[in-house]
Amino acid sequence: MKKQMRPDDYAARPAHLKWLLDSDPAIRWQVMRDLTGEAPGAVAAERGRVASEGWGARLLALQSPGGYWGGPNEDLTTLYSLVVLMELGLDPASYQARKMIARVERLVFKRHSNRPYLEGETEPCINGRILGIGAYFNRPNDTLVRLLLGQQLEDGGWNCEAVLASPKRPKSRRSSFHTTICVLEGLLEYERSGRKSAAVTRARRRAENYVLERGLFRSLRAGEIIDERWLRFSFPTFWHYDVLRGLDYLRNAGIKPDSRVREAIEIVMKRRHQNGRWPLNVLHAEHLPLEMETTVGRASRWNTLRALRVLRWYKNSTW
Repeated sequence: MKKQMRPDDYAARPAHLKWLLDSDPAIRWQVMRDLTGEAPGAVAAERGRVASEGWGARLLALQSPGGYWGGPNEDLTTLYSLVVLMELGLDPASYQARKMIARVERLVFKRHSNRPYLEGETEPCINGRILGIGAYFNRPNDTLVRLLLGQQLEDGGWNCEAVLASPKRPKSRRSSFHTTICVLEGLLEYERSGRKSAAVTRARRRAENYVLERGLFRSLRAGEIIDERWLRFSFPTFWHYDVLRGLDYLRNAGIKPDSRVREAIEIVMKRRHQNGRWPLNVLHAEHLPLEMETTVGRASRWNTLRALRVLRWYKNSTW
């Protein structure tokens, strides 16, 4: 009889931690915080290196004096670069971050009547990301929050196709995991910026339940897998949803795991290679002007870090 694997069996081993720590400051400080429990001062010191060393410094150096990455008409390349800087943990109080965000504040969406970049555009998936960026870098946007709350669908989530309708394509009444996770992450950053409100908390809870009631990847009605690609993990995720991204959001939001996440946790465990590391399963086609680590099929520090901390979150709450 095959032994049932438990999250304990997937705890970080010394060799795994050494491999993760022998990396970029962006990986190291999160390992120190989430896996090895280092003192806050040591974690903060390591995080402070993101602005001046490694991936963070390289990505910051690629920003043009005009504020964009990739070109003046490449709004999404700029968006993805800013999101990755957040995920690297760039300290918003650092000189480099303040210089960077001051440049971004001068950007506009030309196709949207030159609306300032940090005020968002029309799609909730993009606006969720912009809300999170603004909040993280001390520019929380109350107007953008009100817009997103007004676009929440009856089932609890969001969908860009509920906003971008046309005569040939009626508005969707069903939420999208892709859009919902982008908005959830943005609302969480907004609340953490000091803008706590009952309305935002209610909206997040409804959207979290939308994800949880579907086991993070199954349809509510028939229970089938919505998209097999969600069972394969990527970094950066760009706008794409996958099970690991969903679980890492729930962990980050402080949600206590219950039986609804069990199958998703099992998928994470099954994705681990025999060497104790998680591979990069997918490299999305969207452009980021920075290559961070690996090729598809090879061990990924980002996926390994996120998988280990998700499993630790689950184990600590349920065993």
